[in-house]
Formats: sequence, C-alpha cells, structure tokens
Amino acid sequence: MAKDIIIKGANENNLKDLSVTIPRDKFVVFTGLSGSGKSSLAFDTIYAEGQRRYMESLSSYARQFLGQMEKPDVEYIEGLSPAISIDQKTTSRNPRSTVGTVTEIHDYLRLLYARIGKPHCPVCGKLITSQSVDQMVDTIMEFPEGTKLLVLAPVIRGRKGEHEKILERIAKEGFTRVRVDGEIKVLNEDEIKLEKTFKHNIEIVVDRIVVKPGQEGRISEACELAMSHGDGLVNVIGDFYDHHYEKTFSSKLACPEHGVSIEELEPRMFSFNAPFGACPACNGIGFTQKLNPDKVINYDLSIPDGALNLIFGSMEFSGFYRQMVNALAEDNGVDIEKPLKEMPKKFIDELLYGTGDRHLKYYYVSNNTGAKSLQDRPFEGVINNVERRYRETSSEYFKNKMEEYMKIDLCPECHGKRLKPEILAVTVGGKNIAELSDMSIREALDFIEGLDLSEKDRKIAYQVLKEIKARLSFLIDVGLDYLTLSRAAGTLSGGESQRIRLATQIGSSLVGVLYILDEPSIGLHQKDNEKLLATLRHLTDIGNTLIVVEHDEDTMYVADHIVDIGPGAGINGGQLVVQGTVDEIKACKESLTGQYLSGAKKITVPKERRPGNGKTLTIKGARQNNLKNIDVEFPLGKLICVTGVSGSGKSSLINEILYKGVSRITNRTLEEAGEHDAILGIENIDKVIDIDQSPIGRTPRSNPATYTGMFTGIRDLFAGLPEATASSAIFSMTG
Repeated sequence: MAKDIIIKGANENNLKDLSVTIPRDKFVVFTGLSGSGKSSLAFDTIYAEGQRRYMESLSSYARQFLGQMEKPDVEYIEGLSPAISIDQKTTSRNPRSTVGTVTEIHDYLRLLYARIGKPHCPVCGKLITSQSVDQMVDTIMEFPEGTKLLVLAPVIRGRKGEHEKILERIAKEGFTRVRVDGEIKVLNEDEIKLEKTFKHNIEIVVDRIVVKPGQEGRISEACELAMSHGDGLVNVIGDFYDHHYEKTFSSKLACPEHGVSIEELEPRMFSFNAPFGACPACNGIGFTQKLNPDKVINYDLSIPDGALNLIFGSMEFSGFYRQMVNALAEDNGVDIEKPLKEMPKKFIDELLYGTGDRHLKYYYVSNNTGAKSLQDRPFEGVINNVERRYRETSSEYFKNKMEEYMKIDLCPECHGKRLKPEILAVTVGGKNIAELSDMSIREALDFIEGLDLSEKDRKIAYQVLKEIKARLSFLIDVGLDYLTLSRAAGTLSGGESQRIRLATQIGSSLVGVLYILDEPSIGLHQKDNEKLLATLRHLTDIGNTLIVVEHDEDTMYVADHIVDIGPGAGINGGQLVVQGTVDEIKACKESLTGQYLSGAKKITVPKERRPGNGKTLTIKGARQNNLKNIDVEFPLGKLICVTGVSGSGKSSLINEILYKGVSRITNRTLEEAGEHDAILGIENIDKVIDIDQSPIGRTPRSNPATYTGMFTGIRDLFAGLPEATASSAIFSMTG
C-alpha cells in the first residue's frame, strides 16, 4: 500500500492546478483563510474521488440505487482509501429523533428494559405478577349485568403479510369468526384480503357471552381457550348501552388489585416511534399543539368589529357563525357590540371552548333562501372549531397557517415522557427508561455502572450493558457528556451533531479509512478540546488517515502534518502556500497562518472600549432549559460576547429568550419566547435580526448578488446604458 496520498492537478472550484502529498495514517490539518480552497480540496476533491472509486468497485446492481457521482476536476489521485466525511449538518429536524435514537443507545436501552425490566402497576406501583384464569373471570363478572362480550385470542399483532395460511388454520380448527384490524369477519363467507406491505392484527373470536350470574364456567373455558391460541393473552371487548369496554388480560403479567395487565415485555414496547409503546395522546412526540387564544383573538375589539377575524373570515350579521355567536351572547345576556375585554369570563370561556353538554336553541335564517330552521345543539367553541378543522383538513396551506398561531405544550397524558403509563412503570434499578434518558450522558454512565443486578439479570444483560457503556463513553470522549439522551436531535448545533457522528465512527473501530472532518472544534469550549483531540488521535493510532479542516491553534499543534492553502481567499487562493510540521509552518514568511502561530502577527487588544449609548436591555428571571432564574443585562451600542462551557445555556439565553422575546415585540412575529419573567428596555431598539448558520437559499438561481439585492442595481445600470435605451426606442418605433 502507498505510504502517501498524492494529488496532482486539482482544479475544483478556486483551486489552481494544486498538487500536494499527504502522509497516510497521520493526523493532517488543512488550514488557511476562509474561502482559500480548504474545503474544495478536502471534500470536493479528495472525499468526492474516494466515494466515486468506492462506488465503482460495487456491482452494477448496487450502483443503480446509489446514483452517479461526478469525477472531480483533478488530474489524478494516488494512494486513496475509502473515505468517510463528517460535516456539520444537523442530524435531523424530525421531532422523533433524539440523541438516544441517533446514537442507537436508545435501541440498546429498549432491549435492556425488555429483558430485565421490572413491570409495576402504574396505579399503585406494586410489582406486576402473572394473572390467573380465576382473576380474569372475576374481573369480567364485574362488568354490568347484560354486557355483551366477545372473548378474543390475538394470534397476529402488528405483523406484515397476507396471513392466508393462518386464516385457513383458524377455519380448520372450527372457529367461524375473526376480528381483522378491528373489523369482525366471518370465515369462508366474507372475503378477507390483506395487504402484505401493511401491519395487521388478527384475533380469533373464541366466544360471544352475555354477562350474567352462572356464566362463570363458560367465561373460564373461553379464557383458557383464548390463552392457548393467543400465547397467554386474552382480549375482551363489549358494549353496554353507550359504554364500550376493551380489556387485555395476560396470564403472565397483571396487577391483581387494579386489574392492570400488560403483555410480555418486548423491545418495541419501549419505543416512542411505535404504536405499541407510544403515548396515544401525543403519538410519542411528547408535546401537543394547541391554538393560542392570545395570538388569534383581539380582545380590544368587539366581535362585529373583527375580534375573531383571524379565525372566521367573516362576521357579517347574516353569516352562519355570527348567528351562532349571537345566540351564545343572548344566552349569556351580554352585549355583542362591546369589546371582548369588557365581557364576563363565563362568556369568554364558552366562546373559546364551547358550552359542553349545554344546548343552545335559536332559529337559523338562511342567507340565500331566507328559510328558518331550529337549531338545538351545543356550541363547539371557536378554539375547538379551529383545532378540529386543523386535524381533519388535507390542506397544507391551512395547516401551516394555523401552526403560526399555535403553542407547544407538554403532553397532558405523558408529560413529555412520550410513552404509555404502563411502559413507564417498568424499571431497571428503580428508574424507568424515560428517567434514564433524561439524565446527562455522564450521569447515565454512572447509573449503568452502578446497577445492582441479580446474578441471573447480570448474565442476561451483560452484552447489552457492555454496548451501552461503550457508546456513552465515546460521547464523553468527544466532550458531549452534558447532553441528555432525550435531547431532540434538531436542537443540536452543527459541532455537536458532528461530534455525535464522530463518536459513532469510533465505536465502529474501522481500520484503513480516510476520515475528513469539517472544523470539529467549533462550538466546543477550550476545556473540552483536549478530549476531542485525544479522540481524533485514537482514530489515527488504530490505522486510519485523518484530514481535518481547521483554524484552531491547539489542533494545529497536535497535528502530524499541516497543509496551508492560500495565500488569499477566492480568486486569490487555491494554491499551496506551505506544508509540513507546525514548526515548518511557523518558519514560512509567506504563510499568514505561520505568522500568527509564530507571533509575528497578532490581534491587538484595544486599549479603549466603546462607551455604548448608555441604554440597556435586561432579561429578568431566565429559566429556559438549564438556566436557573438568572438576570442578565446587555449594554447597548457595544459588541457583546456571551460565552461559557458547552451546554451552559448560552443558546437558550440568546436564541430562545432574547431573540424570540424581542422579535415578538419589534418584528411582530408569533414565536414563543423561552421561559422568563420579563425583558426590559425593548423600547431602546428598533428591530432584532438573527444571523445564524442556516443556508441562505436552496434554489440554484440564488447567488450572493441576488440575495443581497445587488443585482437590482446592476440591472438598473445596464438598463440605463445608451445601447439599452437605443434598443428600447427602436423596438417602440417598429412595434
């Protein structure tokens, strides 16, 4: 194998026929001015060619699924290994994606809890034990007398396929009815055609029973038969007047006192992305969206003047909604012409959230025909009305519009834990899976290492615990010990998401790979730099080549080899200035990087600081995320730096509270600010602008000139030239 990676004649982007030799199995840093061509060489040339060559080594069948990769503009590259790029793109914006799911630690936790978890009753907290047939019969006999029940044996639960053979077997065993995906079917009469790509539930109808004295024996026989076919599970559904009953019994796990029973624990039950474990109220997301009345209701106006205009486009006297609201106002004895802020609280509550079971009686007059019709119905409430329309509509425009007026609240059922109560009642070491996920990675590792398990549980969980410990340790090694496993992946910074992927690569323990990283130190406090560099060094120690695009001084001093690209940016860059050890870079007078490393050039500390304008912006009682009710004062007219260790709360303070809180007032946005008491001094600023690292445009027609508005001036200039005006005049004459 070649000892070096040799690149000749690289011309990608602003590179100018660049040739460079990079040592293999070493820690290499690409540095230089921003825009000098570092990324063009690292990602657009080396990585692109490494990926292309790897794909060409695959079969034609495999390549058809991967797409065609263009060859970079380079004469040739020698000694190239399969390349892996780890950039700063955020992992996922999906609210279901967390640090635990991205790192696959949550998958191992699910397996751990399914194998050695101790189920408890979510009501009384007692350990759940197996449920006998007698207990099942006693519970069923507590249903109201006359309740019509179906005793079902679940044979297929959430499995894909057509299941024709299973249905044939059920028919041969003498059963006549089954419940398929919630619908009763008669075997050999009804056509049962299942889509093999969808998950299905199939239950055998064992018996149909009416609850009354003397039926204990029949119920017992039905339960025993259902258990034998349903692998210890019995489903009972029934109706009594307006009440519907649906209960699952298990011969394995049940609380005798409260009748709470769950099936045998499986890993999928601990996933908030699967219906078997996800909270039914929020579908496993952990929060719900509710319409915020303060955003859509103008309390300073009356209803005829437009207090509800954002919800109901028209409040004309003859309109349907207006007549309903008039009837509600008349029922409450209020004057609809008054501003809402002067209305009684009872009327406001019923206007927003409905009258419940109380009916309103009024005559509706048709606007078209003039016909009268008696209306006798509860009033739904304007907020409930919009939320229902939001859930039922297929219009993406309407949904996006309504989401602007919604606020995110913790799910009232699971309180942000994402899982069903019975799943949250399963513990390992006294902690459920949500409580463990809410710990920081450092705390989670300490908890896992301190588990006091029985000999049996230790043997069962040995391999799982080993994998969990290893992955948690990798995350600590890259300086992410402050994150929690439940942290949403979309809230991670570019540097954090990059280090998560780096930790995953360390866990894979690949050898002979070319890793290319884009500024892994960004967003990392200096105290954690040493951990990161030790991790990067580990990758080269086991036999990999590491190329890092970096400006960080500590990284350069640790590197085995440095490649300085420059000398300037854009058209003035794209050339090899110098390469070698850090001392060789320092000795090169043509290298701007070397001059700053050696101290020949430096950024001087200003002797005087600007006085500012004397005004301040003050945040009171900031407590978003991990902020602990702090007060912060920002002097205006100055350059202000907010710093601290990674995870200390900088972004929570500035992005979530300061920006959103001020923008809501000055820019009239609808964003909800993070938790705080007040922001004082907003009157001292005109507006607030958030400049982040998100792409400015994804359309291929967008460029810096169009984005900044410069192209408008260019078009005006060309339009005013004599040639343009002359052409226009000729066109007017001939036209």
